Amino acid sequence: MFSGVLPAIVTPFKNGAVDEEGIRQLIDFQIENGVHGIVPCGTTGESATLSHEEHEKVVEITVDQVKGRVPVVAGTGSNNTAEAIRLTAHAKKAGANGVLMISPYYNKPTQEGIYQHYKKVAEEVDIPIIIYNIPGRTASNIEPTTFARLAEFKNIIGVKEASGSMKQITEIIRLCGPEFTVLSGEDFLTYPLMAVGGKGVICVVANIVPRDMSELCNLLLAGDFDKGRALYYRLLPLCHSMFIETNPAPVKAALAMMGKISSAEVRLPLAPMSDDSLAKLRNALKDYGAL
Repeated sequence: MFSGVLPAIVTPFKNGAVDEEGIRQLIDFQIENGVHGIVPCGTTGESATLSHEEHEKVVEITVDQVKGRVPVVAGTGSNNTAEAIRLTAHAKKAGANGVLMISPYYNKPTQEGIYQHYKKVAEEVDIPIIIYNIPGRTASNIEPTTFARLAEFKNIIGVKEASGSMKQITEIIRLCGPEFTVLSGEDFLTYPLMAVGGKGVICVVANIVPRDMSELCNLLLAGDFDKGRALYYRLLPLCHSMFIETNPAPVKAALAMMGKISSAEVRLPLAPMSDDSLAKLRNALKDYGAL
């Protein structure tokens, strides 16, 4: 169910509030251009600064607008296990097809603590769970042997891997087997990860070029690595441009430049992009042909 490109969609804001119409339009833009799923309330969706009420509303809006056309994988992670259970239960009730759960951040749990966290959520809520491993934001790495333990739970079905380590990625695939879905958590690693057995990417750049990212994943899933390689290298500079400042400021700015959302507004402590970065981003979009 969860393969190919699943955009981690931004949460558009208008005058400080969630822009519901903007979310709905962005979802349609994604689906009309061939994406394989939608991920609301991830890091790119600024989940860290959404209130609990807003978080739940964004998930509900997404499920309603998708209307079963592709799977919805809702971000429900927290550094508070009880809160993660509550958000995950809400996502299931709202009709999400699965959830994306970031490893507990700030707490810096041990491997046993990480295992017990996911075990508790998996036992409490019967919904497919994709673990999100991003040590650069959480300050702790989930080790491959911990993934092997967690893969024994029937509803822990995969990982969004953003450690940046191909050694770790290949070890997860080796230990967990082909039934465990490994998705790239970094756009620039989509090709190498899928070349070694990964199933796709939960993606930032797909917000702005969903058709090309969908085509890349379709080619790689079909085993056409020659055509896929050419498209990957064309996309690569654009992927890098999404991170010239902290995500999601660049992708929101790009979407606003393209007229896909009404505002590039981000919430503090994120700030609008500098003029220098905006110029670099605009040039990258022009070079690609997106503007």
